[in-house]
Amino acid sequence: MTRDDAVRRSRHLDRKLETMDVRPRGVSELLEAMGRTGFQGRSLAGCLDILDRMIAERGNTIFLGYSGSMSTTGQWKLVQWLVENRFVDVLVSTGANVSEDVFEGLGYSYYQGDPRSADAELLEHRIDRYYDVYADELEYRELERFLLEFMATLDGQRPYSSAEFLHLFGRHQAERGIDSITSTAYRCGVPVFSPGLPDSAYGVAAYLLAKERGAGVCLDQLRDFVQLGAIGEGERHSSVIYLGGGAPKDTVQLVSVMADLGRGGDDPRPHRYAIQITTDSPQWGGLSGASLEEAVSWGKIHPCGEHAVCYCDATIALPLIVHGLLERSPERRDPPNFDWLFAELGG
Repeated sequence: MTRDDAVRRSRHLDRKLETMDVRPRGVSELLEAMGRTGFQGRSLAGCLDILDRMIAERGNTIFLGYSGSMSTTGQWKLVQWLVENRFVDVLVSTGANVSEDVFEGLGYSYYQGDPRSADAELLEHRIDRYYDVYADELEYRELERFLLEFMATLDGQRPYSSAEFLHLFGRHQAERGIDSITSTAYRCGVPVFSPGLPDSAYGVAAYLLAKERGAGVCLDQLRDFVQLGAIGEGERHSSVIYLGGGAPKDTVQLVSVMADLGRGGDDPRPHRYAIQITTDSPQWGGLSGASLEEAVSWGKIHPCGEHAVCYCDATIALPLIVHGLLERSPERRDPPNFDWLFAELGG
């Protein structure tokens, strides 16, 4: 073996793995120890480290893509905490995640159930099942009724982006003392976009509004992209957090593309920091499992930036990351102000 070969070989063996011992420690310290092991435990620790750095970065706009139906599983207050502390500047969510939190805000509850339950019996008793979580269908209809009553207050002739719609909905809740992601986002000035908003209780409520009162709401989802593009053009740096994938992830990824095109197509601004927690994998070709490295080819993720993917159920990973962040207490300085988005709505 030549001297050069020995040097190159030693570079592969310069970081010893540390076997974990058992002793009392906080979540942050536990994750740090996991970061010195391997597999997805190491990846999860890497996600926390990158999240810590993206929060500390000045002039950085942080996007969160929030997928699936995680609010039913007791996760929404974790996302709310991130919003409240301005560790998130722009939230892009499924319609389910920003309606099924309101269900609890209205005083209703989800229940631990059994994934092997007799679903025909649940149907007979009007109980809805989300894998191993139950909800009372009759109470869920009250959520839809609450959404209907809010929609009835809107100008049916004016087109709203989903961010404008959810901003007004947040204000509607805040005035009534209802705790939710969107009411917190309203108070904190964080815009919430939902590319699939009608594919949820909002869509059912819109149907009932039209059927019962002959009224409607004009939702302009293409206006979302005009507003997101404007956010992208105005930012200095951007970072992304993906819980799952789907439409929220793709929407956030396209922000960097629109920002580049808005500057003439010769000034790419890919997301600088990125973390993704997903249970999907890349070989199926779907966006939910697509690697962040693949996104580099599109100019969506910075080739020299910092990013990490943890293949894990978000109901495991998110509580650990959030509590690790709580213990580290990073300082967020000068988060962006997006009041201009809602100037036409009167605040």
